[in-house]
Amino acid sequence: MAAATLTAGTPAGPRKLLASRRTRVGILYALPVVVYLLVLFVYPIFTTLFLSLKNADGSLTLHWYADALTGVNLSVLFTTLRISAETALFSLVFGFILANAISRLKPLWAGLAMLVVVVPHFVSALVRTYGWIIMLGDKGLVNESVPGGPYQLLYNELGVVIGTTSMMLPYTVLLLYGVMRGVDRRLLAAAASMGAGRVTIFRRVYLPLVAPGLASAGLLSFILSLGYYITPALMGGPNQTMIATLINQQVTKENQWNGAAAQGVILLLLTLAGLLLVRLVSSLGASRKQRSGS
Repeated sequence: MAAATLTAGTPAGPRKLLASRRTRVGILYALPVVVYLLVLFVYPIFTTLFLSLKNADGSLTLHWYADALTGVNLSVLFTTLRISAETALFSLVFGFILANAISRLKPLWAGLAMLVVVVPHFVSALVRTYGWIIMLGDKGLVNESVPGGPYQLLYNELGVVIGTTSMMLPYTVLLLYGVMRGVDRRLLAAAASMGAGRVTIFRRVYLPLVAPGLASAGLLSFILSLGYYITPALMGGPNQTMIATLINQQVTKENQWNGAAAQGVILLLLTLAGLLLVRLVSSLGASRKQRSGS
């Protein structure tokens, strides 16, 4: 009896699992997805990694990484991180205000407002960037409307942040709107009935509930901004060269594929580091919440 129970509780071996018809059908269905990921994701990543470690004579070297982390290339990397962080911050601020206002509307008006936010995203990024250039130029709408102008709003870091923030804003609003719509308003009403003020309700109840959405939206904006090319290239100056522009220059003008591959791998590692950091912060927040609840 005990032996039978032990046998029944023992997990099936690989051969028995493969002998199952359901397992074989599942593998057959998953095979196209696996091939798709291997061909379009895994293979390019490993090819880029190998190219970044390859010397002119075919030997392995770390020269391209040393070159990417020194001099002008290192300055470009820091500029990319700074502009991406500024873009993520402003996208969160304006996205939070917009999503919070839209989430309080009735479903019909909220849908129309989200349509206004999302539809410009389907317009080409190049067209939208040129639109910003026209608006922010010396004879543009902004300088003609605001007294004391003209202001220098183009070909500097301010212009790049304005442009990239406008490109990232729809992603931020979409993510935050979904999170805010899921907040149970009865919790806010319960806190108000117990005498909590608006600031206390926002800080102690509402903000913790939408914090995961804020982290996801900020991370998405930051990651997308890291590799953004069109807007920084058109609205920035020489001091706002970002890593995507540098990679394009290395490939098209200098024919330096190895150096460009090293830049791409560094960008990928930074993205993975950001993901791990957010995961760690989320885990610490969850454990702290569990300790406080117990």
